[in-house]
Amino acid sequence: MEIFALYSYSIGLLVFLVLLPWAIFRFKKNAFVPQFILAIVASIVWMGAVVYAITHATVYIADVFIFETLRNAVWFFFLGTLISRQLFQGNFDFLIRSRYTLFLIAWVLFSGAVELSVDLLDITKLYMSDIRLFTHLSFSIIGLILVEQLYRSVNKDQRWAIKYLCLGLAAIFSFDFIVFSKSILFERLDFVLWNSRGLINALCVPLLAISFTRLQDSEQQVTISHTVVMHTTVLFGTGLYMILMSLAGFYIKDFGGVWSDIIQTFFIFLAVLLVVVVFTTGKIRAYLKVYFNTHFFQHNYDYREEWIKLSREIASLDSWDELTQFVIKTLANLAGSRGGGLWLVNDTGQFYFADEQHLGFSVDTIFQSNDAFIQFLNEKQWVIDFCEFENTPEIYDDVDLSAWLGKKNIWMIIPLFQKNKMLAFVVLSNPLVKRQINHEDHDLLKTVGLQLANALALSKVSDDLSRARQFEAYSRFSAFLVHDLKNLVAQVSMIVRNAEQHRHNPEFIDDAIDTLENVVNKMEYLLAQLKKGQVKEQQKITLNIPDVLADIVLQQAGNLPKLSVDCRLSECLIRADQQRFIAILGHLVQNAQDATADDGIVKIHVAIEAGYALIDIIDTGVGMDQKFISERLFRPFDTTKGNAGMGIGVYEVREYILNESGMIAVESELGVGTVFSLKYPLISCDTQGNINKQILI
Repeated sequence: MEIFALYSYSIGLLVFLVLLPWAIFRFKKNAFVPQFILAIVASIVWMGAVVYAITHATVYIADVFIFETLRNAVWFFFLGTLISRQLFQGNFDFLIRSRYTLFLIAWVLFSGAVELSVDLLDITKLYMSDIRLFTHLSFSIIGLILVEQLYRSVNKDQRWAIKYLCLGLAAIFSFDFIVFSKSILFERLDFVLWNSRGLINALCVPLLAISFTRLQDSEQQVTISHTVVMHTTVLFGTGLYMILMSLAGFYIKDFGGVWSDIIQTFFIFLAVLLVVVVFTTGKIRAYLKVYFNTHFFQHNYDYREEWIKLSREIASLDSWDELTQFVIKTLANLAGSRGGGLWLVNDTGQFYFADEQHLGFSVDTIFQSNDAFIQFLNEKQWVIDFCEFENTPEIYDDVDLSAWLGKKNIWMIIPLFQKNKMLAFVVLSNPLVKRQINHEDHDLLKTVGLQLANALALSKVSDDLSRARQFEAYSRFSAFLVHDLKNLVAQVSMIVRNAEQHRHNPEFIDDAIDTLENVVNKMEYLLAQLKKGQVKEQQKITLNIPDVLADIVLQQAGNLPKLSVDCRLSECLIRADQQRFIAILGHLVQNAQDATADDGIVKIHVAIEAGYALIDIIDTGVGMDQKFISERLFRPFDTTKGNAGMGIGVYEVREYILNESGMIAVESELGVGTVFSLKYPLISCDTQGNINKQILI
């Protein structure tokens, strides 16, 4: 057996030596590497000491207990930092705040002192055969408690990152528990199991490595667990196991004979299998939860934990489909049900079947708002419990449950209210453990239902807002379209008004044809925008501002006061979309003419300033005050023209000029007039006549 022990601990030592440089390599990638490295080094020292003791007859196994105590202490420190980081966002807060930390430190120091001092060990033997076995058994239990604390604290959706770490350490501490519990039972160290510990630790190293690669500094979002539940579960399982081990040990000792080792092996295998089955079976877990809540706690639920967990999970949802499933899943898990279905109210007041999760029966029922069942839920706001209905049906005399009585799997109907208005109700199928809900269940389900109803209402409002934005975008496009059409109608109206007087004037005919051609081109452009997939990009060309101004003078010729142009430049070149540039200047001129008396002045002045074409539209109209300019002038859909205006012209001017890297400024005084100043980037001609873009600041 010594050869097996040597191989076992040598393999464990080698595997941990391989793990050490791997952990050091990840030093910058994980905040927990220093503590993890300490735990690895402590394990290496312990296994090295055991190998040394096996190969040297003068050193006993009991002499290396101190190194095992050191290993356990460092693993406790590592688990404590993980829990601290998750619960309090600090590496050592859990260790500092926990009232058990000082006790644990004192217990570890006491154990170390006993293992180092022969005199102290002799004193303890007055009270028990070997206290070292008991201290190491307690270390295994403490390790299991810390592992469970870590696992329970992490959100269920995040546990993939630490499950292998918890499984590996739980396996190590569980095997330690088996070794020392049996050793205490027979008052001597069980070398058959002891010799296997090195190999067991080596088998757990890959689990630690896999989980540590997943474990990052800020990935685990945690919820504080119910501490009493955690300790009760671990201690209950530990006590039950010790009782079974004691009975089996005495039986094997007295009656096992030559078959004792085989019987013991089968017993351990079946005991482990039983524990795994118990804690992985949903029905058994649900039964234990109900049992503990009924007999051990003043309150059935940790309300703070439930509320924080619910709020965090709602905040993490991304879509409506996730929300409907989440509502069902939350209420089902809270009550211990297998699943359920969700009915939502639509805009007409009907409650329709929206989603289900393991409901167990098909549904095609739609409930009207005036249905007696819906009215009962609205008025009473009760959670309908079909277990209670079977026992005391007279409580539900006021409600017609005929639509549900034919369904065998129904347990509860939970209405979801917001501001005393029912938005939905959830039907839960039969529970894992059949029971009648009490007042605490009612209160919690209704409270959680309020939060879920708020989430449903918020989701609906968000969906309505999204639709409203789509309609707003469509309305805005329509407004721009109507605005452009209004300007085109004004041009055609000008031709019609002057046709009677100038129809025989060839120059009028030529101008009218040019104007109509311009109107046709703009109409074609607008029609192209209306056709899906045929919206034309801006067609920028080189424009000469004096030529553009001539077109605007012609376009506005029918309006008073007459537009005058002050431009002493023969050539002032820019790059712009011709139709849009003419449209924005034409709009500013039109606004100036509308705001100015017929005998007033409307003028365009053009100059060059620091690489920009400076275009001033000047009028002697009614003017504007500074408050109007700051608050309303550039606000879309805000007009002072009543039904005659759309309120988007100046907004469109500003957006276009700014998008083209230009600038716009307004100066105005009530009763004096207004000046709109536009700066637009220039381009220049080289000696070969090529056009080059210049960016001048």
